[in-house]
Amino acid sequence: MGHAAVVRCSTLDGVADSISIEVDGVEVPVTHPEKVFFPERGETKLDLVRYYQAVGEPFLATIRDRPVLLERYPDGAGGPSFFQKRVPRSAPAWLTTTVVSTPNGTASDALVVADLAHVVWAVNQGCLGFHVWPSHAATPEIADELRIDLDPSPGVGFDQLRHAAALVHELLDELGVAAHLKTSGSRGLHVYVGLLPRWDSYEVRAAAVALARELERRHPHLITAQWWKEERGSRVFVDFNQNAPHKTVFGAWCARPRVGAQVSTPIRWDELADVVPDELTIATVPARVAAHGDPWADKVTHPQDLEPLLEWSRRDLAAGLMDAPWPPVYPKQPNEPPRVAPSRARRT
Repeated sequence: MGHAAVVRCSTLDGVADSISIEVDGVEVPVTHPEKVFFPERGETKLDLVRYYQAVGEPFLATIRDRPVLLERYPDGAGGPSFFQKRVPRSAPAWLTTTVVSTPNGTASDALVVADLAHVVWAVNQGCLGFHVWPSHAATPEIADELRIDLDPSPGVGFDQLRHAAALVHELLDELGVAAHLKTSGSRGLHVYVGLLPRWDSYEVRAAAVALARELERRHPHLITAQWWKEERGSRVFVDFNQNAPHKTVFGAWCARPRVGAQVSTPIRWDELADVVPDELTIATVPARVAAHGDPWADKVTHPQDLEPLLEWSRRDLAAGLMDAPWPPVYPKQPNEPPRVAPSRARRT
């Protein structure tokens, strides 16, 4: 990405009150660059900008031209926050936006990450999390990522999560489907599959449901596909509904709104056994990229076929299984079971 020029615009008591960062041919103002965003080590707003510049190439490979939902923390990690679906009217004219729909059908004008200048603008707004759509702005009807969110239920340790991720990898490898791994930046792990541009989110979700159910059949003591928390026990839940239409997921290479500035970091599969997610921060991740490159480099260049998982989905439906439950914000779907917790259904 090269180095951006910084021009001091104004100072207050010897500290820059505002600077201008030239990136991608655009001068982006950054106000209060020395504001502490991550209090554990004191990293600032400008430190976060520098982090995204340092990992710009692999970061943009995952997020470029996709709509995003911004998670804003005006006072930094640990402070008050809110989700911003709509780009404010005061936004500069050069920003790229697109109209997206939420699960309940509400339309909003969302930011599209066209280049690194858009990222710097968002960071200046206090964005400590980019939640990314599974489609590109130009082709909203196509979902080109299968996102497998491994969610630790209460009582599940990280070693169990590692084991579950390895089993996901093993199963997808059995099908000839290449998958990529990242930390969530918090307690979880995410497995991504870059897809050929052939399927919509309904089909991708159906494939995720089929994968979750097959994993539960093979490893019932470790992995669960049960949507209702009361049925999960101390198992790793494969959250298939992260693939529902209009659903966003916390982006790869994005800094989490945690005081230690942890990053949702792509890693190689051979790192799974030893990775310590809390050590992957905006202070450590750039050096990893400089030394070892991008673990997801072939995700975009080698898109995968979803058909093996869709065949499992058709098999399950033919055997009499209903669709898995959808989140409550979605309209009732065909072949969906009743949206009532099993214990409540039994009482009724």
